Amino acid sequence: MPGTELFGAEERKEIEDVLSTGVLFRYNHDALRNSHWKAKDFEAEVKKITGAKFAHAMSSGSTAIATALAASGIGTGDEVIVPPFTYVATIEAVLFVGALPVFAEVDETLCLSAEGIKKAITPKTKGVCLVHMCGGMADMDSIMKVVNDHKLILVEDAGQSFASSYKGVYTGLFGKAGSYSFDFFKIATAGEGGVLVTNDEATYKLSDNYSDHGHDHVGEKRGMEQHPIIGMNYRISELHAAVGVAQTRKVPAIKEKNRHNKQFLVNELSKTAGIGFATLPDPSGDSATFLNLLLPDTETAKRTVDEMNKAGVVGFDYWFLNMYHFINQWDHIKELRTASKLPIQVLGAPQDYKNLQLPKTQEVIGRLISFGIKYKWTEEDMKTLASKISECVTKAMKPVHA
Repeated sequence: MPGTELFGAEERKEIEDVLSTGVLFRYNHDALRNSHWKAKDFEAEVKKITGAKFAHAMSSGSTAIATALAASGIGTGDEVIVPPFTYVATIEAVLFVGALPVFAEVDETLCLSAEGIKKAITPKTKGVCLVHMCGGMADMDSIMKVVNDHKLILVEDAGQSFASSYKGVYTGLFGKAGSYSFDFFKIATAGEGGVLVTNDEATYKLSDNYSDHGHDHVGEKRGMEQHPIIGMNYRISELHAAVGVAQTRKVPAIKEKNRHNKQFLVNELSKTAGIGFATLPDPSGDSATFLNLLLPDTETAKRTVDEMNKAGVVGFDYWFLNMYHFINQWDHIKELRTASKLPIQVLGAPQDYKNLQLPKTQEVIGRLISFGIKYKWTEEDMKTLASKISECVTKAMKPVHA
């Protein structure tokens, strides 16, 4: 978790700026602020890294993707193609804007594939909610061809892939709108926070309204502002934004060190039979927050996980069994267990979620073991980790060759 490894004087200074004024609210109160506008500064830092024309900070990555969907025109009854491998917030966002998730296949990029999207398209498909997983990126050339050919709305959830890019374009900026997460586990953290990005001014203005009860943020008296649309409270506080400012400024240095550490591990682990790696459509755009191993098959991956647990190896995720990132454990989604009725329960689901056939996804995620890259690893730390991983994989491979 690089961001949390680097808390220090910079974060404290930004927080103290806010506390010195007492203005924790992101809007208005100009005379009291002493020119401190941390949410605006946070947005400016995100734009500086990504090149986005517009950025809007919110309370979480979840609210950012929900707002991106709504501001892009996705709503009740619209079929939206989604991945079965993502943090479940992506699916929740689609459901709560009233849309209908249609699950499609991912491939070795760990993201939706162009072929998977194409096969999932129906006459009712309105858009695609593409998730860039585990620090990397989807194969955007092939995906954009499908999106454009079928005139679909593309919304990107790059919650795990802030600062990653594909052929010079940053994730989140290929479609109508995109979102990043700045929660506690990301390359940079605000504690809780998210940022929507877009190059379309109309989409930005809608997101600004939608995330704050419809306020247009024109004028100096909040209670007299116009409300062009209905919205919700997805605002970020100045305290969270203050942490986000300091952390985002560190991302270029974090990314450089991440890449060095990841490459070191790749070089070491490539010597071990049975270890492969997830596909990066553009290796030069990797944010390198994860080392994503692909084992020969699911059973070998499961045996490797058992061996790593026995050996005391820490810092990895076996997503195939993860409760929040993979569809196999999403019984609450499959059964549409809700606190109150959602549009999908009135309109009907477009797929039988309990009996989905996604063989490519099951095969890829079954083989996948991911390690979070740490900024402060020493060469000795990485050599030790690589050695332990190699030993565990070698042991797990033995039954295959017996």
